[in-house]
Amino acid sequence: MSQQHELVTALAAPWVVLSPRSGQLTGSGTEGVYARDRRLLSRLAVTVDGVEPLPLQVDEQSASTHVYVAKVDREETALLYRRREVSRDGMTEHITLVNNSRETLTCRLEVALGTDLAGIVQVRNSSAVTLPTIEPQYDGLSRIYWENEGTRVTAELDPGTTATPELAPGEQFTMIIKVIASVPRSVSGFDIDPPVNTIVYTASVHCSDHRVERWFARSLDDVQALQLAIGNDRYLGAGPPWYLTLFGRDSLISAGMLIPVDPELAAGTLRALAAWQGTKVDIDTAEQPGKIPHELRAEAAEHGTDFVLPPVYYGTHDATQLWITTLHKAWRWGMPSDQVSELLPNLRRGLEWMRDYADPDGDGFLEYIDESGHGLANQGWKDSDDSVQWPNGDIATAPIALCEVQGYAYAAAVRGAELLDAFGESGDEWRAWAAALQERFRSAFWVDGYPAIALDGAKNAVAGRASNMGHLLGTGLLDADEEQRVADILGEDDLDSGFGLRTLSTTMSRFNPIGYHTGSIWPHDTAMTVQGLYATGHDDVASSYVAGLVRAAEGFDYRLPELYGGRGLSTEIRPTPYPGSCRPQAWAAASAVAVLVAALGIEPDAPGGTLTINPALSLPWSELRLEGLKVAGAPLTVEWRDGNAAVLEAPRDLQHLVS
Repeated sequence: MSQQHELVTALAAPWVVLSPRSGQLTGSGTEGVYARDRRLLSRLAVTVDGVEPLPLQVDEQSASTHVYVAKVDREETALLYRRREVSRDGMTEHITLVNNSRETLTCRLEVALGTDLAGIVQVRNSSAVTLPTIEPQYDGLSRIYWENEGTRVTAELDPGTTATPELAPGEQFTMIIKVIASVPRSVSGFDIDPPVNTIVYTASVHCSDHRVERWFARSLDDVQALQLAIGNDRYLGAGPPWYLTLFGRDSLISAGMLIPVDPELAAGTLRALAAWQGTKVDIDTAEQPGKIPHELRAEAAEHGTDFVLPPVYYGTHDATQLWITTLHKAWRWGMPSDQVSELLPNLRRGLEWMRDYADPDGDGFLEYIDESGHGLANQGWKDSDDSVQWPNGDIATAPIALCEVQGYAYAAAVRGAELLDAFGESGDEWRAWAAALQERFRSAFWVDGYPAIALDGAKNAVAGRASNMGHLLGTGLLDADEEQRVADILGEDDLDSGFGLRTLSTTMSRFNPIGYHTGSIWPHDTAMTVQGLYATGHDDVASSYVAGLVRAAEGFDYRLPELYGGRGLSTEIRPTPYPGSCRPQAWAAASAVAVLVAALGIEPDAPGGTLTINPALSLPWSELRLEGLKVAGAPLTVEWRDGNAAVLEAPRDLQHLVS
């Protein structure tokens, strides 16, 4: 059975196919055709004369189109090609047998199909292995369907599941399979739907290191394939197969990184989440007034007796702040003022949530605890049970006040205040609130010369070097000296793996290079830190991490996974796959855009009429040009060559400030 990291993913959200490199779906592990949190086909296997062809290669032509090549006979004179195309509403596969011999070939081509119609959580926790195979029903000779609890999957085969072609030399025979499905609408009111319109990206990169060009292009291809929508509001599903739905934190971070190439995606994500902003206190769902949700699904996700997430779940302590800072960034990049104005009530409620609900014990810090008993124990982006720990490996006790959550809150208050001022309201309350948080943070969080991971339930600063501190850079919470100290630590080998930023230092007792949040590398974690490093002028450290991401991208054929491992350049030439990571994944793909825009220091202020270009003093390349970016609805092209930056194309009404 292939592990998930070994599978090939063909994607056009909400449809996705995970298969081994043979293209065969055998019903084992996570193999299958999925859509809307359901495995629609678990088996799709091709045989010729009762024998599986020997796989030779897979050509991943795009995120949604793959061609699998296999040989049929020992003499290597017959080849089988499977062209798999995934669309927003189904999958089509062309199975073509080609006779390359000098003699007529007669054989029996068969396709076996089956399904358990398992829910996505059942597949993930392996309980799907106990599910019975659904009995197929037949509609004529070429149409098969399976039905269970309102879900219906139909496979139409031309000429049918079995064919006996007789091929003269040079001839070929093709069987076509089309798979569609109908799924009942949800009772929660949230459904996983494709976007109404297809998005085609025009942004591109020219770089003296061609690996960067390939990474950028493949990342945008994946971003396009990950798009979902609520009505006309597009957002990114976090990642297939487990997270192909709307997530507060993931979708916001991804959309924020992609504003330079797709500002409408951020606007859609902001509106989609605002529609589900909390209105009441509900311990079971972790809802609170003003709070942005963590994840939305059509049905509850029952991971186990003590871990059950409702269809609409609010167990995140950072999505609300990220919603505010994403709105601010979208506004600065040119989001129309009427669209921003429509979201000001949500902005105010988000700010009030930070003040009135996010600090339950009133100590001035934002902390969380799972009161339901069946939700997430940790509610930052590192949401595994062991992600907040002491150097000796002891797990910190709740309530937990994460350092980066305080940084996000500071930035949200300051930037939210700026938005309020710009639209005729006073932001003074929130600037004062941010200033008080900054002083409290400075006195409580610093330990051994760096910001602690968190404060635990006893208000002790949880020591230990981890990537969390990188998210503080660029928020404004730290002063220049503090930023320098953090940058110095981030530049050391215990955190810089050579392939990106480790989630946990090698000096920690529980360090594990493929530990989920205890030593692995997450591209978005690295990219967010890179953005902060460039923004605060620590170019050498930032560029080292960018070079590491490029190495990692090359190691994964330029499709970065959700996370991966890396012992370091001294022992490895490529990173280690993490067995259960999503690939592609939204914020991993968006990271390519984020780090390049940060490297060039592109900072528009469309409402203020300026465009600032402040590139890093040192970059890993001699030339970098970003084309087809968008600011204030107009194209933007910026070039950096041998230390000099130039704006080649930009809106005429913005004053260009190039340094």
